[in-house]
Amino acid sequence: MKNIFLFIRQYINFISFLLLQVVSVILLTTSSKTHETFFAEATNAVTGNLNSRYSTLRSYFTLRETNRQLAEENARLKNQLSGSFQAPDGARINAKDTTVRDTLGRSRKYTFLPARVIGNTYTLQNNYLMLERGTLQGVHKGMAVTGPSGIVGVVVESTDNISKVMSLLHRNSKVSAMLKKDNTAGSIEWDGADPSYLTLKNVTKSAKVAKGDTVLTSTYSSNFPSHLMVGTVAGITADPSSNFYTLKIKTATNFFTLQFVNVIENIRYTEQVQLENSGKHQ
Repeated sequence: MKNIFLFIRQYINFISFLLLQVVSVILLTTSSKTHETFFAEATNAVTGNLNSRYSTLRSYFTLRETNRQLAEENARLKNQLSGSFQAPDGARINAKDTTVRDTLGRSRKYTFLPARVIGNTYTLQNNYLMLERGTLQGVHKGMAVTGPSGIVGVVVESTDNISKVMSLLHRNSKVSAMLKKDNTAGSIEWDGADPSYLTLKNVTKSAKVAKGDTVLTSTYSSNFPSHLMVGTVAGITADPSSNFYTLKIKTATNFFTLQFVNVIENIRYTEQVQLENSGKHQ
């Protein structure tokens, strides 16, 4: 308290000056419409600038929630796409069909589930992602995972609330892909070098491939729907000992910044895989 009185005594003249200035401004604004308008505009400009900065700061801290809402909305819209449905192959159905159908009578084949990324590696030879969604929320082994720009990987393990995803940046990852312009298929793999580039192998030399060509998932994948974005051709190498190209692919997914993904369920995945594996034992 003593220090406060000493401070006031030392700066009494300056404090008195400020108080008189404030009183003068108040009297001036109340007695003159011109000055009242001037000070009101000045005050609005200052408060408007402060509110704008506060709003920008507040928006920054709510980006996570905004991204979550966008991911859920994106999954909802994808579930309504016609590509998530497929017309029944048979004209006669003997068993009761409980699969969800659209207005054209097509059975749903793919379901999209939004999930938050809570773990992600991209500097190892075998990289994984961890998702905050598990079996209790409909995620199981074998489901495909995509990001905002392209495919990400495949679920390899799932507990009640957490799932583990084998990233495309894994030495054992293999995804069937094709060139968009002519559907020439190959296998997407990773050489363990640069997280920004993948390798498309076994592309026949009869394909007219060029740098910049788009690469999509093919119709041969049991995990991924076809025509999902994989990346673009960044380099072409011809193998002199075979009839195939090896293509360097710039991945569409930025693995450094993934926060939200979609987990894709192929309702016929188990049926397809069982039939594919049955032929291997014959």
